[in-house]
Amino acid sequence: MLRDVGRDPRRWPAWWWALLVGLGMTGAGLGAAAITLGPVLLWYDRDYLGMTLHELHAANHHLVLQHDRITMAGTMVAIGVLYTGLAVGGIRRGWPWAREVYLLSGAIGFPTLLYFLATGFVEPLHTATTIALFPMFVAAVRRTPHTPRWRPAPEGPEPERRRALVGQLLLIVTGAGLFVGGAVISVVGLTGVFVPTDLAFLGASTQTLETANPRLVPFVAHDRAGFGGALMAAAVAIILLSAWGWRQGEAWVFWTLAAAEAAGFLPAAVVHGAIHYTDFLHLAPVYFGIVMTGTGLLLARPYLCAKAQARPRD
Repeated sequence: MLRDVGRDPRRWPAWWWALLVGLGMTGAGLGAAAITLGPVLLWYDRDYLGMTLHELHAANHHLVLQHDRITMAGTMVAIGVLYTGLAVGGIRRGWPWAREVYLLSGAIGFPTLLYFLATGFVEPLHTATTIALFPMFVAAVRRTPHTPRWRPAPEGPEPERRRALVGQLLLIVTGAGLFVGGAVISVVGLTGVFVPTDLAFLGASTQTLETANPRLVPFVAHDRAGFGGALMAAAVAIILLSAWGWRQGEAWVFWTLAAAEAAGFLPAAVVHGAIHYTDFLHLAPVYFGIVMTGTGLLLARPYLCAKAQARPRD
């Protein structure tokens, strides 16, 4: 593929840059997961807190950072999958709406780096990833792709089309719920940090944690607020991809949404079970999202994955 456009990045098409951002986000999410499942705290985390992981657990044995960091890593992978799908399935084929989805999602996600102005904790890897990917993001959206000519195709059997419309609605509702949840998590992360179920699980108050280490709450706030921002970015991509990309035979839409939802929901459910944080009200949005998404995709699969009867012609 590289030989088709040469080695000069200035000649690379926009969808290549979009693909690089998607792959970069996926890699960053997998790296974050590996760190969380391994050392948990990196050297700059320990320097900021002035505590080792053992000392952190000694302060509160329920203060398990995997809870926030695995959910954040899963959301990063979900964003990477969404961006990769939009790049290959939409932007590469010249669909302006795919570029708009990509632009609007990134316009929410990248500025969340500035949350550090409220939390006071600058996370070096987060900052480095954002600085590395943002120029590629700009290159991917700097111009609107041409609109391919489209010959309308038959919509297929009416029952199949109607089931697909129900599935589309379920995906859009799920995305809207994720956006609201991300906004709430961002606000809580930047203000109170912990919700009542968190404090019940910890068996401690915010004041107790601040007494143990004044930097502990801002440290957790960074993870919480960042997760909320990432969730909003993913939600916008899910909503708009479901609204604008829902066409018969567009199997890439189905597989992109399925992979993104699996990456986002499953790690959150698993890590909560692993640390025994199983409060039903706290996990209800995750369960709701899994049911809504699974049902919606099952209803829409015959329609989205049908053999296309017409293709866009450039």
